Amino acid sequence: MSFKVVYQHDKKDCGPSCLSMISIHYGKSYPLQYLRNISHITKEGVSILGISEAANHIGIESRSTKISLEGLYKNKDLLPCILHWRKNHFVVLRSITKNRLTNKLVYNIADPSHGLISLSEKRFKKSWLSDDEGIALYLYPTDDFYSANPPKEEQITIKYLLKYLAPHKKRIAIIFLLLLLGSCFTLIFPFLTEYLIDKGVSKKDLNYITTILLAQLFLFIGSLLFGVIRNWLMLYIGTKISITIISDFLKKLLQLPINFFDTKLMGDFNQRIQDNERIEEFLTSQSLLTFFSVISFSVFFAVLLYYDYKILLVYLLLTLISILWSLMWLKRRKMLDYYRFLHKSQNQESIYELLNGVTEMKLNQFESYKISEWEKIQNKLFKLNMKILKVDQIQISGFDFFNQLKNIIVTFLAATYVVKDSMTLGMLLSISYIIGQMNAPVNQLVNFLRSLQDARLSLERLNEVQNHAIEEKSKQQKLNLNTQAIKKGIELKKINFQYEGPKSPYVLKNINLFIPEGKITAIVGASGSGKTTLMKLLLKFYKPSQGEILYNSTEMNQLSAKSIRENCGVVMQDGFIFSDTIERNIATGDININDNKLEQAVKTANIGEFIESLPLKFNTKVGASGNGMSGGQKQRILIARAVYKNPHYIFFDEATSALDADNEKIIHDNLQDFFKGKTVLIIAHRLSTVKNADQIIVLKNGEIVEQGNHQELVQKKLDYYHLVKNQLELGN
Repeated sequence: MSFKVVYQHDKKDCGPSCLSMISIHYGKSYPLQYLRNISHITKEGVSILGISEAANHIGIESRSTKISLEGLYKNKDLLPCILHWRKNHFVVLRSITKNRLTNKLVYNIADPSHGLISLSEKRFKKSWLSDDEGIALYLYPTDDFYSANPPKEEQITIKYLLKYLAPHKKRIAIIFLLLLLGSCFTLIFPFLTEYLIDKGVSKKDLNYITTILLAQLFLFIGSLLFGVIRNWLMLYIGTKISITIISDFLKKLLQLPINFFDTKLMGDFNQRIQDNERIEEFLTSQSLLTFFSVISFSVFFAVLLYYDYKILLVYLLLTLISILWSLMWLKRRKMLDYYRFLHKSQNQESIYELLNGVTEMKLNQFESYKISEWEKIQNKLFKLNMKILKVDQIQISGFDFFNQLKNIIVTFLAATYVVKDSMTLGMLLSISYIIGQMNAPVNQLVNFLRSLQDARLSLERLNEVQNHAIEEKSKQQKLNLNTQAIKKGIELKKINFQYEGPKSPYVLKNINLFIPEGKITAIVGASGSGKTTLMKLLLKFYKPSQGEILYNSTEMNQLSAKSIRENCGVVMQDGFIFSDTIERNIATGDININDNKLEQAVKTANIGEFIESLPLKFNTKVGASGNGMSGGQKQRILIARAVYKNPHYIFFDEATSALDADNEKIIHDNLQDFFKGKTVLIIAHRLSTVKNADQIIVLKNGEIVEQGNHQELVQKKLDYYHLVKNQLELGN
């Protein structure tokens, strides 16, 4: 029984891909994205626990174990199972068999990044064992698995992509007309050649020869002009379609929830942009040229049939063999394409890390190691490119061989006819010309099939983005700030939160909290206590595992995430500075910048002096991620951005942690006026910034352990007291 390989779309998809292979083996096909969601995948990948929970969710019982090689062989009847591979990957062990010649064990693997592989015991041990044992996850389908109906995933097809050609109907029609005229011109050439030889050269008629050659010249110039116009139109249509496809992709990408981006690496997104480019090439260059090639081929087919059907049959037979030869290698190319995607993603991630981590690398003498890691990736790419070249050379060489054999045999047949006086010399040259012209459409057809394969592979990867549920739902309502709700403010009821599923550690536990309207609430606690996670829940970056959050008595799930964020001014710990001007970094999406608001924001953030020192003042462009700016300057830009927005809710997460004492005091004092009438939530380690808050929440290990104002909490002499005693001078 053949085993279907489910290839991973991204670097961290190996776990869900393995589970997908197991479910297909037992007769049920689950969408990869569905399995990714229920296995709680992160940027670090998925754990054995996550795979087990996903398996249980679809009705497959699981048992993970550390087992020896001998134990694995004894349990071979329980295969397939999932193995933890090379300490950072998952594969499916399909079966263990014996080589008939050597009588040695062969381990048959389905690797979601490489395909079907058979390994010797030595190579298998090297990749799987650690201290004489390896981790295996055995899976047993239950009745629930067999009775379940897997969710259906709508697939993006080539037909779906044709909509991108619709706005260019007129230009495409012109291209087709030019292609048709070009084909007609080309059709005349073989007959002109025949007449040139048989009626001009044979009869030594120079006037006739001159007329025929002039006709050929004008036809050639006409075809040349048609080709130039056609290429310009193709460039125009191709560029416009490329812009539209990538623009639609980016728009859809930015509509997805934040947690989608938590599972992706930069290289994965870069590769998807390249996938869009491959689809654009398929839609324009390959599809239109192939259509033209079919027209040309059909025309010459008819002419060759007119000359001699036997020659046509020989031509078709050998052409079919050459095409089948090319198709035979497409499956191998498909697997190599998956390799290339994964390795290129690793390469881009490595380059991105080298460029962004250069300071830390120099400080810690990490350059040589990182360059060595990059070189390893390049060597992998080199070996992969050698394999691709080998396949391409075998494919192309075989194709060219059959083509050349076809030309020789057809020419031999035609020459035989000439010798036997059943065909003229002009007809022989005409047939030779036709055969040469028919080879190009066949080559184009093979290129089209390869491009179609590439486009389908790209579609599979883009399918995940296009079919992913967007964050905004049509039935969600906007946040109403003028509501007459009895309890105005933000309320959290019995909130629990886990990042990686039901059995993972709780980041927040049983949080019951009310953040009153128009008041300042501060959250304090040691690092890792859940403060930032709590803020992200309030911003609807994530959904609580249990419990509910209410804005003015309206459950957050009923509210549009966009409307919540529109009314929030947020400074995160890792706030981003865009590669743009200072004023655009402050005003962000406000197309017409309000000078009064800008001035007030700069004043509140105490960053005016810094801006005035810049050569172009507000129009000075800062580097990507704020390169060239100090941590304090970045934070003040972020504070100015939040103030410019003038929102109803203010969320500050360590907003002044990089500031010196003088700047912090000035900004703190400036913000007190700005906070009036607003609902404020401040997270801080520096407790001097939260001392005057209306209420202070103390988090410890994800739980609220204390709540009150500064004086009340100090008098209790519990956790808050111990947090502040080394930072503030406490009174009685």
